Amino acid sequence: MENAKILVVDDEARMRKLVRDFLSAKGYEILEAGDGEEAVKIFMADKSIDLIIMDVMMPKMDGWEALREIRRFSKVPVIMLTARGEERDELEGFRLGADEYISKPFSPKILVARVEAILRRSQPESGEAEKLSAGGIEIDKTAHEVTIDGKPVELSFKEFELLTYFLENRGIALSREKILNNVWNYDYYGDARTIDTHVKKLRAKMGDKGDYIHTIWGMGYKFDPEA
Repeated sequence: MENAKILVVDDEARMRKLVRDFLSAKGYEILEAGDGEEAVKIFMADKSIDLIIMDVMMPKMDGWEALREIRRFSKVPVIMLTARGEERDELEGFRLGADEYISKPFSPKILVARVEAILRRSQPESGEAEKLSAGGIEIDKTAHEVTIDGKPVELSFKEFELLTYFLENRGIALSREKILNNVWNYDYYGDARTIDTHVKKLRAKMGDKGDYIHTIWGMGYKFDPEA
């Protein structure tokens, strides 16, 4: 997705420059903010932003608070950056609606690959089916909307992609590795808790329909409304 607009948020000017240089070389338009408060103001003034890359530890308003504020108004994809590598920080990011989580230091090339993957998946390909339905669940891929029994359900970007992948592979047993490779769309250097965390949140938002996502112990998951 060339010419996509990306907001880079970090209190370190050197880090912003590093990310900006690599993404600008790919043709992306880059906006910058030095703290979470500034990031929210920029985002609220420019809803054409396609992706946010945001540090966690920042003055005035940290990344968690900024993410929480942005999620009140938008499901724009958000990649969180942090110097921490603890599990509770990653889980907190997913709980608040982060789509990706990258620990510093990181390879700029890996960051670019993840950005490209998210932007690709946020735009339906031409000729691709725009709507999916199963068991009272309806997905409009173009509008990026989900309804269950006719009622709208608010999902994060990654939760939406995960549910879409499940419906596209209805009745098929999917390993965690296969889900990571297709939903995240890159070689993911994580572990099973990434999938499990997202599935848990997705099931909760689906209510009774969450039971359609069956756990296959030792392997992964299967979406099947008729099982």
